[in-house]
Amino acid sequence: MFEHLREDIASVLERDPAARSKWEVLLCYPTVKALAYHRLAHRLFLAGHTTLARIISQHSRHATGIEIHPGASIGKGLFIDHGTGVVIGETTVIGDNVTLYQGVTLGGTGKDVGKRHPTIGSNVTIGAGAKVLGPFSVGDGSKIGAGAVVLKEVPPNCTVVGNPGRIVRREGVAPGIDLDHVHLPDPVKAHIEALERRVAQMEEQIHTLLGTQNIEEDVEHADL
Repeated sequence: MFEHLREDIASVLERDPAARSKWEVLLCYPTVKALAYHRLAHRLFLAGHTTLARIISQHSRHATGIEIHPGASIGKGLFIDHGTGVVIGETTVIGDNVTLYQGVTLGGTGKDVGKRHPTIGSNVTIGAGAKVLGPFSVGDGSKIGAGAVVLKEVPPNCTVVGNPGRIVRREGVAPGIDLDHVHLPDPVKAHIEALERRVAQMEEQIHTLLGTQNIEEDVEHADL
């Protein structure tokens, strides 16, 4: 238990520049408390004490603002920044060194049975308010932008933004842990900018044509 606690504290100190000491992390960070509750609840859940496990997980939700179903499987180094509104469903599987921001939901669509929730690979970053819904995988090293709604599988080392989520970047090399989930490509903005450039080109062509037409009319009037 203490080994897990040391790992959780080290993960926060590594990835949150606001964390200044181990004691601050231990006493003030909800992610550390939520993970400690979850490990106890998960053991009870696997042992068949499902009701007691759910009681502990619900107490954790009230205490930390983070709701983790005791059936979820979580690897090492999970960091939940702030944590308010984070929901992790029963059949979710999370790899190592994953970062979740506030408001993230790892949930189901309500249509599946059995494995209903996503499998998140290692070194994945999921931005604030993002929703990953369904029994598919998000590959290692991928990033999900803030507010994205992801409804289908994401290959490794990809960047996904938008609603519905769209892959806007594929990388051949794993990016590792990258906490910058703000400066991501915006495909909608790119399309709008392309349209604006096209409209400007068309307006320039129209002005050129109108100018040529006016010159021809002036020549005709002069001949008369």
